Amino acid sequence: MSVSLDGFIEDPHGKIDWSFPDEELHRFFNDQEREIDIHLYGRRMYEIMAGYWTTADTNPSAPAHEIEYARLWKNTPMIVFSQTLKQVGENARLVKDHIAAAISELKAQPGQDMALGGAGIAASFMQLGLIDEYRLYIHPIILGGGKRFFKDGSEATLKLVETKTFSSGVVLLIYQPA
Repeated sequence: MSVSLDGFIEDPHGKIDWSFPDEELHRFFNDQEREIDIHLYGRRMYEIMAGYWTTADTNPSAPAHEIEYARLWKNTPMIVFSQTLKQVGENARLVKDHIAAAISELKAQPGQDMALGGAGIAASFMQLGLIDEYRLYIHPIILGGGKRFFKDGSEATLKLVETKTFSSGVVLLIYQPA
């Protein structure tokens, strides 16, 4: 997740445009995307991602790194956890309940990584002890308010396993449960 220096994933107006990656960071995302076997989304993050990336590779003015990401993203299977959605798009499956059972089933299968997107679903996964690694992209911006990534009452002890700094000042922090 992209997070402001003061811990927000959205500004006070619900905007995330401050977190849009430059080409260097986007190419890094593309490389990460190649290692993902399945995306796990909450409703809102799925709608945001599908609303843009489903057709982004057809935009003739889109830069090559965005077209590449769109193609990678569309070819990666997705599970959307939602109790309100009635259907999801191509290459996606809807799960309405039994999150822990669904993830246990996925973890038992061979493969690479699962990527979790969305603060609400991440909080549920955190409570259930289902997160093996946290990847936070800390952006050099202070928003002063908005939607926090971690809900009040969230608690976890983590150990830092890797860092990477980008020329834009974004820092990737990778943590695992201690």
